[in-house]
Amino acid sequence: MPTRRRRVVRVLIGVVVGVLVLGGGLAVGAWTLTRPTDTVGEVTFANPLAVPPLAPSRLDDRGRRVFDLVAQQGRRDFGGDGRMTATAGFGGDFLGPTLRAKRGEQVRVNVVNMLGEETNVHWHGMHLPARMDGGPHQMVRPGATWSPTWQVDQPAATLWYHPHPHGATEDQVYRGLAGMFLLDDDREAALPLPRTYGVDDVPVIVQDRSFSGSGQFDKTRNAFAGIGVLGDTLLVNGTVGPYLDVRTERVRLRLLNASTARTYDFGLSDDRPFALVGTDGGLLARTTRLTRVRLSPGERAEIVVDVRPGERPTLRSTPPDLGIGGLSRRSAGGADRFDVLQLRAADTLAPAPPVPDELVPTDRLDPGAAATTRRLEFRGRGINGQSMRMDRIDFAATRDSTEVWEVTNADGTPHNFHVHDVQFQLLSVDGAPPPPELGGWKDTIFLPPHRPMRIVLRFTDHSDPNLPYMYHCHLLWHEDSGMMGQFVVVDPGQAPGRPPAHADHGDHD
Repeated sequence: MPTRRRRVVRVLIGVVVGVLVLGGGLAVGAWTLTRPTDTVGEVTFANPLAVPPLAPSRLDDRGRRVFDLVAQQGRRDFGGDGRMTATAGFGGDFLGPTLRAKRGEQVRVNVVNMLGEETNVHWHGMHLPARMDGGPHQMVRPGATWSPTWQVDQPAATLWYHPHPHGATEDQVYRGLAGMFLLDDDREAALPLPRTYGVDDVPVIVQDRSFSGSGQFDKTRNAFAGIGVLGDTLLVNGTVGPYLDVRTERVRLRLLNASTARTYDFGLSDDRPFALVGTDGGLLARTTRLTRVRLSPGERAEIVVDVRPGERPTLRSTPPDLGIGGLSRRSAGGADRFDVLQLRAADTLAPAPPVPDELVPTDRLDPGAAATTRRLEFRGRGINGQSMRMDRIDFAATRDSTEVWEVTNADGTPHNFHVHDVQFQLLSVDGAPPPPELGGWKDTIFLPPHRPMRIVLRFTDHSDPNLPYMYHCHLLWHEDSGMMGQFVVVDPGQAPGRPPAHADHGDHD
C-alpha cells in the first residue's frame, strides 16, 4: 500500500476509534437495549392451552348463518399472581371465539361495539365486497352495531379477524381484539387430515407482549428497531406457558402470527420434520415436509406434527431470517428465541392416517394474461413515496382481470405485505422461483429488503368504484403510520369514484 494511502487509513482509523471511545457509553447502551430475548428452557409450561370456543351461530329467515361479536373491554390475570391487565376482546376479556362457515354459505356477523371508542372488524383473507370488508371506511361508533353479510366463495382456509381503524389498529389488536375464522369445503373434508376442533385440529394464535411492573401491557417501542412493539413474553391463545395434551398420533396446528410486529420461525425443539399442508389461502397442492416455517405478522400456516407416546416436544421459534444483519437484526427480533407450546403426548395415542402427499389442485393464474404490471415500493412509512390518505384512491383494478404486482422493500427495515379481497400467487423472489412453502394461495408475505417479490392476482365478482380495499404493511405500527394504500375494483370501462367523506356506521341487509 502506498505511504500516502497508509497515512489516510491511519487518520480514518483514528477518527473511528475516537468516535467509538467518545460514544462508548451509547454503543454499550444500544447493545444492551438490543440484547436477544431467549426463553428456550425457561418456560415452565404450567398452563393448559386455552382453545377459543367455536362461536355459536343460527340460521335466520333468509337462510344466512348469523354470528354475534361484541367488542368489549376486559381484565385478565395472565401471570396468575393477581395482577389484572386491562384488555379487550370479543365476547370476553381477551381474543374472541372461532367463527366457522362452509363454502357456499351466506353469513352475517352482528358486530356490536361496547368498547367506548370507535372500532371495526376486518375479515383478514376473506374474499367479499368492499363495503363488508371492515377496512378503515367501515367504522362502528360506540354502542352501534354493524352487520356485514356476504357469501363465502373461496376454498377451505384458516383466516382471522381483527380491528382495522386507521391510526389505531396496533393499539386495539395489542389489547386483544382478534380471533380465527375457519372455512370448510368438500375437498378438504375428503382428505384424511386431523379435523376434530380443539382435539387434533387446534388453533395456535401466537402474540408477543411485554408487561409493566403493575402487570399492564407495555407498548414501549424499541427506538433502534423502527418496527413497533416487540414483547418478551408469548401468549398462545392468550395463555402464558401453555401445554397441549395430545391424544392422537398426529395433531394439526393452525399457526397464526397475530403479533403486531414480530416475525417467527416455527419448528419443533428436536428439529423433527412436520407436514406443511396449508398457508394463508388454504391447502397446498402437495404436502411439503419442513423443519421450519417463517411467519410474519398476519401470516398463517397449517402444519401436521407426528408424535410418539409419552413424549413432550416443544413448538419453538428460532431466530428468523429477516434479511438484515448486525444491530438492525438484533433490534428487530432477528436473534430472539422462544419456547412457544409444549405438546404432551399421552401414553396411548389414537391412530391417525398418514398425511397424503397430494392435497388440493391449485389453479395457477397466468401472468401472461395480466392486464397491467404495478410496482409497489415500501420505504420509510409510505408506499411509492406516498403516505395513506383516506380520501385518495391510488388505483383501480378491473373486474375479471389479472394483474402482476412487483412489491419491493426498498429500505433496510423489515416490512411485509397484505392485500385485501384477493389471494395471490407468488411468481418469484428476487427473480428466482419461490420455495414450495410459498407455492400456494397467499394474502400476506414477508418482504426481504431489496429482494423484489412478483405476485399475480385476479379480481373477480365484487366491484365498487367508491369503496376501496387496502394494501399495506402488516407490521401494524407501519400501517398506522401511513404505509398503506387504497384500490377499487371497477367494472370494465368504469372510472374510479371517490371514497365516502364519512365512515359507514350503518347496518347492512
